[in-house]
Amino acid sequence: MRVWSLYKQICSVPATNVTPFLAFDINNLLQLCSNSKTIHQTKQTHQQIIVSDQSRNAFIITKLIQSYADRDDIKSAHNLFDKLSQRNVFAWTAIISYFSRNRLIEECISTYKEMKLDGILPDGYVFPQVLRVCAKFASSGIGVQVHRDVVVCGVEWNVQVSHSLIDMYSKCGDIMSAKRIFDSMQEKDLLSWNLIISGYVCNEFLDLAVEMLEHISMEGFQPDVVTLNTVMDAYCRMGQCDEARKIFVLIKEPSIISWTTLISGYSRIGNHGSALDTFREMINRREVWPDLYCLSSILASCQLIGDLRSAQEIHAHGIKLESPFAFHRSSGPALLTLYAKCGRIQDARYVFELMDRTDVVAWNSMIHGFAELGMKDSAVDYFKEMLTIGIKINEITLLIVLSVCDIKYGKQIHAYISRSSFWDVTPIWNALIYMYSKCGCIGNALSVFSHLAHKDIVSWNTIIGGLGMHGLGQDALHLLEKMSHSGVQPNTLTFTSVLSACSHSGLVDEGLDIFHRMEEFGVNPRMEHLTCVVDLLTRAGRLEDATNFIGKMSVQPNKHIWGSLLAAALAHQKVSIGVLASENLVELEPDNPGHYVTLSNLYTKAGRISDALAVRKLMETKGLVKGSGSSWIVDGN
Repeated sequence: MRVWSLYKQICSVPATNVTPFLAFDINNLLQLCSNSKTIHQTKQTHQQIIVSDQSRNAFIITKLIQSYADRDDIKSAHNLFDKLSQRNVFAWTAIISYFSRNRLIEECISTYKEMKLDGILPDGYVFPQVLRVCAKFASSGIGVQVHRDVVVCGVEWNVQVSHSLIDMYSKCGDIMSAKRIFDSMQEKDLLSWNLIISGYVCNEFLDLAVEMLEHISMEGFQPDVVTLNTVMDAYCRMGQCDEARKIFVLIKEPSIISWTTLISGYSRIGNHGSALDTFREMINRREVWPDLYCLSSILASCQLIGDLRSAQEIHAHGIKLESPFAFHRSSGPALLTLYAKCGRIQDARYVFELMDRTDVVAWNSMIHGFAELGMKDSAVDYFKEMLTIGIKINEITLLIVLSVCDIKYGKQIHAYISRSSFWDVTPIWNALIYMYSKCGCIGNALSVFSHLAHKDIVSWNTIIGGLGMHGLGQDALHLLEKMSHSGVQPNTLTFTSVLSACSHSGLVDEGLDIFHRMEEFGVNPRMEHLTCVVDLLTRAGRLEDATNFIGKMSVQPNKHIWGSLLAAALAHQKVSIGVLASENLVELEPDNPGHYVTLSNLYTKAGRISDALAVRKLMETKGLVKGSGSSWIVDGN
């Protein structure tokens, strides 16, 4: 500050009296400018340079270019740069650094090439700047060219350059080249180890990342919080969050990154209880405070398990720590979806109003919330509003709205898709097939399917399921054969759809034949397939065959299988089979009073009065009461 105060005094004196001094002290003033965060002092110094006739001094002008570039005034920096008669490496570095810092990859690379054409050799300061943008935008081709220049210029042993090369190759997916650079380094520091471990993690070589932790200690380095955070991330990505927790305990002062890594790791493997416990532990310690990413991660856990109370607490915590706009922009979608899922539609609307109204994610979350609650008209209304105010919709928007719209609006969306940029997006056409099938227009569904250029497994499964829904079992079987000949391998869902189609169409023998052929297609029968076969037999009235099939199953029958058998037994007055099914339902769901009532009634029909009374007595002992029946009448809307 003393230099700057003296400078102000000098500025008040006529220029002819201070020129000799300024020529001597201008470098100090420029250094002061480089330490300042504002552009004002740089401009004042520039004026004095002009007044003192120092504007031809290449050294001073280069320093001024650096000062302007550091203050992000690239226009002023470039004006001076263009006027330099002899541009040195420092002037080029200032311009390149600006482009690198602001992630302007094309400008950075083109300026680097111009520098080489100008005959200036890059040095250990230029290469890290250029390699940084190559890493940021995964430009491995350009990065390899820069690496060649590094070797030509003889700076491959520069530690900072080596670090930049490791980072660039890692982020471009070439971890082997990154490891070669690491191994060739004559002197490694802790940052070298952290970069290669991070490279292993981002390229999913998680076991190798964990192994490197042992090598660090063997080489005499003490892992820091960055090292331990990266290894924790590796364990979490492997689903070994308990191991990550052991690493976490080693950190003396966990950062917010440490906590968030562990929280998101638990959330990723579905252990949302531990994620919430870890978050509460962090809050109770009061050593660090959650940032937007941490809050967003924990709210995702709350959303997935429907923990409304915890979400409300975190919501209140978030708007205290962050600005409402920033918080809701980050965590709004998860909050909105949770509130809608829990039926808190007013809370969902409140969150939506605080989110960025131009963000398609906010609209998608709101439409999805309405769809989850069965509020189809509201979902469609919000979609219409999106179009009206010009929000650019995406694939997710169309998939959500197609799942809830009626045939009239579905056809309008179909027309919109045909003339939009989504005309070649297969998942959207799959959603159209489902919409038409669900709305009873199987002909339209078949038309969409037949004109679909790229049919994936979902396309085939959706149309086969639609045919089954309409009782067109033979057509579903024909499509299964056509599918296998087209080169698309049927999966578990395919056979569920085909067996369901056979069941709804009364194609018992065909359905059984498909079931026995499943292994030919490399698919092992699962519970849903067994359930379909039981449903197939019971719908056809073949209760004895269904009972025998259940008895030979290699897995324990579930409530759906016994429920299907019970419904058929009641319909066909097969009391003994009904008793068998009902007894098993009571065993599977001992707290469901309906099963006891049904079993008691069946015992009565079978003349087993004492057993019927015993069941009623058991109900009383358990305190089970069957709810009263009710009817629902809808008038108009």
